[in-house]
Amino acid sequence: MRPNDIKVIPIILIIVSYNKPEEALEYYRERRQIETLFKALKSSGFHIEDTHVTQLDRLEKLFMLTMIAFVWCYKIGDFVDRKIKPITFKKHGRRAVSVFKYGLDWLSNWLLTGFNNLNINLMDFLLCT
Repeated sequence: MRPNDIKVIPIILIIVSYNKPEEALEYYRERRQIETLFKALKSSGFHIEDTHVTQLDRLEKLFMLTMIAFVWCYKIGDFVDRKIKPITFKKHGRRAVSVFKYGLDWLSNWLLTGFNNLNINLMDFLLCT
């Protein structure tokens, strides 16, 4: 089911801002994307907090590698969603899983089992355009 096949239920969002209220919605959108990224890096994906890394140089390397992996998973998830098997939508209109998680699940399954049932060349997703 694609977004235009479902009934969209309007959601009321109240944002209270004392500083530049005319820009509050745009700031919230940006912050929401950042929070989604942190969720992917932590509890919903890579669990980087479980490493207990505290040394700054090692932490920088950890973040660099996880950001590369995040983009890789996102690109795979986006490709699979658009070209092979679309992500399903729930009744409320949101995706059942994020594009990142979709790619992460496919990639981790492939790495753990060695079974590439979608016949995707993983190197295609490492190239930056």
